Amino acid sequence: MNALVPLVVLVPLIGAAATLILGRSPRIQQLVTIGALTTVLGISVALLVIVDAGGPLTMVVGGWDAPFGIVLVVDRLSALLLLVSSIVLLAVLLFSVGQGLADGDNETPVSIYNPTYLILATGVFNAFIAGDLFNLYVGFEILLVSSYVLITMGGTEPRIRAGTTYIVVSLVSSILFLASIAMIYGAIGTVNIAQISVRMDEIPADVRLILHLMLLIAFGIKAAVFPLSFWLPDSYPTAPAPVTAVFAGLLTKVGVYAIIRTETIMFPLPELNTVLMVVALLTMVIGILGAVAQADIKRLLSFTLISHIGYMILGVGLGTVAGLSAVIYYIVHHIVVQTTLFLATGLIERQGGTTSINRLGGLLKAAPVIAVLFFIPALNLGGIPPFSGFIGKLGLFEASAQVATPMAYVLIGAGALVSLLTLYALARVWNMAFWRSADEVKDYDSTLLTELTEAPNGAVMTDKRTVPRLMTAATAGMVLVSLALTVFAGPLYGVASRAGENLNGPDRYVEAVLPEEAR
Repeated sequence: MNALVPLVVLVPLIGAAATLILGRSPRIQQLVTIGALTTVLGISVALLVIVDAGGPLTMVVGGWDAPFGIVLVVDRLSALLLLVSSIVLLAVLLFSVGQGLADGDNETPVSIYNPTYLILATGVFNAFIAGDLFNLYVGFEILLVSSYVLITMGGTEPRIRAGTTYIVVSLVSSILFLASIAMIYGAIGTVNIAQISVRMDEIPADVRLILHLMLLIAFGIKAAVFPLSFWLPDSYPTAPAPVTAVFAGLLTKVGVYAIIRTETIMFPLPELNTVLMVVALLTMVIGILGAVAQADIKRLLSFTLISHIGYMILGVGLGTVAGLSAVIYYIVHHIVVQTTLFLATGLIERQGGTTSINRLGGLLKAAPVIAVLFFIPALNLGGIPPFSGFIGKLGLFEASAQVATPMAYVLIGAGALVSLLTLYALARVWNMAFWRSADEVKDYDSTLLTELTEAPNGAVMTDKRTVPRLMTAATAGMVLVSLALTVFAGPLYGVASRAGENLNGPDRYVEAVLPEEAR
């Protein structure tokens, strides 16, 4: 069964090579891309079942045993994220295929988009199974290269400008990460994550703290935690709708995943837990305050994305099994729901010709299906019971109450407030875009909404276009997946709880990865 582990990286990588060769056959390209991601989805299901029943799987590349060779590791956390990532990547791909069939290849030219998309998937999957820091760095760099191509696709001035900001910030993060790897190797002589955990106690406490902070800052930039999140609201919304959806759903979660590995395996002592909780508080509050000031739906969702990263950092900062279990469930929920909302926003933009709520109206009558597809995940993200957003937040609040420190109680109050403000911001979108009539839009200048912040280029208007069935079906599929997180919350939370137990201290991870003589 260990042979399944590298396939999650090899299949999309081989698929990317095949799509490059098939550049003049766009339909075959699309079939290859769909086939590759469907294959990874099947492998991810098998890995989750195997790992949940029998423990972590490891694969040494090239026959070099750990810690000398590259080790690929799949535990419950990795398997769960592989599964949800493959679902999201497949759904967004189908959405983009529908868009391409309707509009041609202006937004997402197939000959470039498909191979780049598969390379992005390769980077995501590689990061989730990396057993050493350098391989994790390689995963991040694969993400960086492919995401830069995707975010600037179309070559418009706003996309190039946003892509430049994105690439500069990402390079700073990568340089800091690479410097951290060099310092860790210089201090303890290894980059294997399990062996780092074993040897970390051998170095002075002040050196350990510096290494810890450097990794957290590097991963914090990628996860978009405050104050390192300034780049995100201006970068993601400018990309094509499917690109924005997959970026919002997945890329920041790779950074959160790296933070979880850092805090539970390499630096399991609670020396920075208080710092993480303060960062979680600021990320939640500042993010949602930015969201409620936005008139553009994509920018609003980008700020809510930042805000809800704070919930995840809260779960990590608690440093308990209950907190880790809740944050794993919440990551799965947020990947699905945030992606779904961005896909629904893509449908809104086609139907209404804009994503500015100052200029939208009457969509409930004009497009009732889109109204439902936006309404359900909006309630979910806002934490309305019994949806998965409510379940995840309740788990985080219960874990915080168990810690019972003043800071934990402050975070419970802040989390509840942020949830209400999230619901308020999304309810305002619903009211203005769907509920009010189209005739009322003409009078928008006299409303209070003119005080809201438009996108940097103003309320960009495009031609209203038909909404292809495949785009609607892909969005509806993601809505169904989000509902499944609620219907099957018990089994899913059970897997998350077992994953959290495995992360409670590095011992189990070390035993699975390192031979006894290397510990």
